[in-house]
Amino acid sequence: MIQNIKIFENNSEIAEEFASTLKKLAANTSGKAIHIALSGGSTPKAIFKLLNEQYGKKLAYPNLHFWWGDDRCVPPTHNDSNYKWANDLWLKPGGFSAKQIHRVMGENEPDIEASRYSSEIAHYVEAENNIPVFDLILLGMGDDGHTASIFPNQMELLTKNSLCEVALHPQSGQKRISFTGKLINHARHVIFLATGRTKSEKVHEVIEKRNTDLPATHIKPTNGVLSWWLDSDSAKFIKQ
Repeated sequence: MIQNIKIFENNSEIAEEFASTLKKLAANTSGKAIHIALSGGSTPKAIFKLLNEQYGKKLAYPNLHFWWGDDRCVPPTHNDSNYKWANDLWLKPGGFSAKQIHRVMGENEPDIEASRYSSEIAHYVEAENNIPVFDLILLGMGDDGHTASIFPNQMELLTKNSLCEVALHPQSGQKRISFTGKLINHARHVIFLATGRTKSEKVHEVIEKRNTDLPATHIKPTNGVLSWWLDSDSAKFIKQ
């Protein structure tokens, strides 16, 4: 695994870097489908809004396909839906077609949807060693060190043989569909997006202390690259 850390001045710089990454992926594959998993959270929302404002439809490459590393079991119009925010703020106004967008159908029965989404991934995403390989997975990290919807009290989701599982939010009990650690760690490139002072201690614990009690610490792409995109606040305790 290769790991790198980038520190940005603001969300606009992060949006520029993400746009550049998308351009490179789209251009270097001779039209081959590129599979990208998006995440939810306040920082991705800000990035999606900036992508729409700064690039309009300039990033609407037809070979990009979008998925979600996790989403809540709610309808696609619900404000808790990660899909809704990405679609409303960027994907729809950005000119991407419906066939490029593979959402979690949160309105379905959770166990059935976890199986269905796993099957859709297996159908579309090219596999190596019988495991689908995403070209890029964007992840956030919660203040408790969770990533996707793999929480500290559900560490077994890191090692499940399945591609997707039903996860439970430890406080609210809300059901979610989440990629497993097995699927995430088979990606070519995983990017952790963590900004703000509230993330600084957990970023330090994961990157430098390697605290194995935190799910994010266990994200180690087997044959890929792990990147951390931080701002000065979240990188407060990181030694450069």
